[in-house]
Amino acid sequence: MASDYEKERQEALEAGEKALDSLSRAKECLQSAREFGVWDILGGRLLATMGKHRRMEQAHEHLAAAKTDLKRFEKELQDLDSFENINLETGDFLGFADYFFDGLFTDLAMQSRISDAQTGVDEAIRRVEEIMSRL
Repeated sequence: MASDYEKERQEALEAGEKALDSLSRAKECLQSAREFGVWDILGGRLLATMGKHRRMEQAHEHLAAAKTDLKRFEKELQDLDSFENINLETGDFLGFADYFFDGLFTDLAMQSRISDAQTGVDEAIRRVEEIMSRL
């Protein structure tokens, strides 16, 4: 029985590490997008907008991977502990609006969305690390 528990524990730890990796990559992309966003607000024009959106798309990909990884982590924890589902959406409308209505309002709104996503990623990392420390 102890070996089964240890096996499940190890699988949960591995799944948690994978989720943390995806979340960390998303966090890096969001930070880069935020920096491009500041440049965009200060007049960076199309190049800044394109850089910001490229990094947001990459962050979105890492967040999608993180969701899959977090679901696997949750599955591995079912016999050991519980884990809350974390919703990390970035939205598509602001990306569309930013290209076609590039202006201060949409740039500031995008910065707010980036900040919200960063907060969500930080919270997810904190929760995963907390759970892993109890394993």
